[in-house]
Amino acid sequence: MTTTTRTAATPSRTGATHTAARPFGLVRHSLALAGRSLVKTIRTPEQLLDVTLQPIVFVLIFVYLLGGAVAGSQHEYLQFLLPAIMVQTVLFASIATGVSLNTDVEKGVFDRFRSLPIARSAPLVGSVVGDLVRFVVSIVVLLGFGYALGFRIGTDPLSALAACLLTIAFAFAVSWIGVLLGVLMRSPGAVQGTAFLLLFPLTFGTNMMVPTDTLPGWLQWWVGVNPVADVMEAARGLMIGGPVAGPVTRSLLWTVAIIAVFAPLAVRAYRRRA
Repeated sequence: MTTTTRTAATPSRTGATHTAARPFGLVRHSLALAGRSLVKTIRTPEQLLDVTLQPIVFVLIFVYLLGGAVAGSQHEYLQFLLPAIMVQTVLFASIATGVSLNTDVEKGVFDRFRSLPIARSAPLVGSVVGDLVRFVVSIVVLLGFGYALGFRIGTDPLSALAACLLTIAFAFAVSWIGVLLGVLMRSPGAVQGTAFLLLFPLTFGTNMMVPTDTLPGWLQWWVGVNPVADVMEAARGLMIGGPVAGPVTRSLLWTVAIIAVFAPLAVRAYRRRA
């Protein structure tokens, strides 16, 4: 009996070691799980309502309520506002990553993942990568609607594409904060509430709606240290013209710093919960 038990246990350990030792194992496993996340989104298209309707609602409210008072015309305000709305919309879309992750944890889906011979961090990476499609959908919808209202790129298509990629990269980094919340919190509602509490001062405490020099002194200081304000300024410069080098550099540094801090924390929290 002892011999039989040892013989049965050996292939499992050997298989796991062999799989972990295969090159690019984490990449392959993460991409496979990202595909699972994408299929889940396709089968439940209502999950895209927030990234399709929300940017339209924000543009209509801000442009037609504030445009005349702030910029003198809705068209000029649309040019000023839309790049910043793009950043805000994609950041709000990143909240879904933590909520979906927490839902999977609560349903025991991640318990099944832990029984598979895959890298421990692959479910987390796959969840974040799979939600990139939500970011792309929100940007396409926003730019399409903005063009219908009269928004025009003032630079060139490559610069506009760079603005979109920079926004997606920053949202990818912020998604790791959502992943950490998704692992630590006890319910999807708590994840969503906490994430909104963090994102509201980061997105609205910027020069998104009005120029920085019209804000009170203490709020100008906050805008100066707020990484989201840098991303909005970079997107604005790349899409309609303005300072680019400084805001883009600071945005990239913030992106790397957020990933360097929160991705290891999220993986560590996930392993401790395992």
